[in-house]
Amino acid sequence: QVQLVESGGGLVQAGGSLRLSCAASGLPFTIRTMGWFRQPPGKEREFVAAITWSASITYYGDSVKGRFTISRDKAKNTMYLQMNSLKPEDTAVYYCAANTRHSTWPPRTYEYWGQGTQVTVSS
Repeated sequence: QVQLVESGGGLVQAGGSLRLSCAASGLPFTIRTMGWFRQPPGKEREFVAAITWSASITYYGDSVKGRFTISRDKAKNTMYLQMNSLKPEDTAVYYCAANTRHSTWPPRTYEYWGQGTQVTVSS
């Protein structure tokens, strides 16, 4: 079956760095785009970053631009999120998402979602 598995979350001090991974498997068609979302405690889910699988075109939410870097390894079917200069407000559950069909850029919706990984930034 389809699986998107996030990993790499944890506890880090403000100003520190963390690298998240998302491994995709079982998708019926070729990945077109993947993205990262996050949901802080008590708040709505928000967009973080997106990447096209073929050309590695990227797009970032305003709150993380200049601090986070999205990337992908096509051979490993894995997406990454390098998070630098972390702030307490970055604390959230981070979710991986994937599309296998064409959509608007950046996509507004995704077909598949991972289970999430917790990122906690202490002040």
